[in-house]
Order: sequence, then C-alpha cells, then structure tokens
Amino acid sequence: MNTLWNKGWRPFLVLLLFFLFWEMITRVQEIPAWLLPAPSVIFKEAAGSYPLFLPDIGATLTLAITGLLLGSMIGFLIAMILHLIPSMRNALYPLLILSQNVPIIVLAPLLVIWFGFGFLPKLLIIILVCFFPVTIASLDGFSNVPRELLHYMRMSGATRFQTFAKLELPNALPPLFSGLKIAATYSVMGAVISEWLGAEKGIGVFMTLSSSSFRTDRVFIAIFIIIFFSMLLYSVIVMIEKNLIKWKVKGEE
Repeated sequence: MNTLWNKGWRPFLVLLLFFLFWEMITRVQEIPAWLLPAPSVIFKEAAGSYPLFLPDIGATLTLAITGLLLGSMIGFLIAMILHLIPSMRNALYPLLILSQNVPIIVLAPLLVIWFGFGFLPKLLIIILVCFFPVTIASLDGFSNVPRELLHYMRMSGATRFQTFAKLELPNALPPLFSGLKIAATYSVMGAVISEWLGAEKGIGVFMTLSSSSFRTDRVFIAIFIIIFFSMLLYSVIVMIEKNLIKWKVKGEE
C-alpha cells in the first residue's frame, strides 16, 4: 500500500493541478459552458445525470471486454502459428503490417454493409484493434530467446514442441503482457468507435447525442468514462501479470 502511494501521489498531484488550472481559466476568461465547461460543472452534471449513462457503460464494457478477450486469443494464436511455421511468417508478416495501415474508421462502414448494424461488426472492430499488439509482442517474445538456452535445449534432445513449451513460451510472457496492456487501452476506444456507426446504447451513443445537442459537459463525462475504464482494464492486466510472472516482478524490484 505504501509503495502504491509513493508511486501514485505524483501523477495524482499533477492531475489535481491540471483540473485547478482548467477551473481557473474557464472562470477568469468566462468561457461559455457549451464551448469548454469547468471541471466543477462536468462533475456536477455527472452526479446529476448518472442514471442516463449507467446503461451505456454496461453496454460498452461488455463489448470492449468481449472484443479484448477474443482479439487477444486470436492475436496469440496467429503469433504461435507464424512462429512455428517460418515459411508462413515470411508470407503473412508483411500483410499483417499492411493491415494496420488501413484506418479502422474506414473499415467500419464496410463491416456494417457486410454484417449489418448488430453486435458482430462492432465486435470485429475491437478484435481488429486488439489482435495486432498482442501478435507483434508475442512474436518478439518467441524470437528473442537467449541463443545459449536454445542450443542447450537442442543438445539435450528436446523436441520442437518441448522447446516451444518450456523455453519460448515462458520467454514470451512478459512481451505478451505488454501487448495485452496496449490492447486493453485500445479496446474501450474501439468499442466507442464501433458504437458511433449505429447502436442503441453505449458510451459512443451517449457521446454522439451529447455532441449533437451541444452538451459539451456530457461529452467530457463520456471522455472521462473512457479514460477511467481504459486505465481499469490496464490495471487488471498489470495485476494478472504480477501474479503470473512473479520471477519478472522480483527481478524488476
């Protein structure tokens, strides 16, 4: 607990000073609330209108977590296949990189045309956002095995599967969790983007309706919700990492 406080009070102080500066600027300059509301106005609106966006939070979180889990599993499986079959990696790795050069916001309308306005196209958007960092991080982890350990496994007569299971897979866990952290922060953003295309509820819907009615305070509420749950998912991944890779945590401390 003391360690958490020692690490956390500095960013908390910076955040507090940022909000105080924001509050002061809006009051001194008398900026209209529809243009830039003060933090006190935003928090007051959040306390008064939370029944409006609570169902939206549940819808977005369900979508984000489902997409994160599926995207991470698909990304890890792709990394395993490309690593275990080098010829396939040489053929598909450039296409994997190329796929990330197409903005998701461009692909989203096509997914809606192909799959309609239901749950599936929204889920596919999050999977496309989340699988790539997991795939790349896992591939780096599989490849960056110490050569002396790899030679030792081969000299010991280990099979390809034994080398992968006992050496390459454990070595890939720290990079894998780095990719999962990135994917976790992307998942909520991907869910919100997918909801912009057409949904009945969700933080993206709440943000769109608030923006069209010039309720800037509610737009900021949506932004703060996105940030909070992105950091929450990130923290969950960190906790899982600390409990699963204890040797790494001890080495870092």
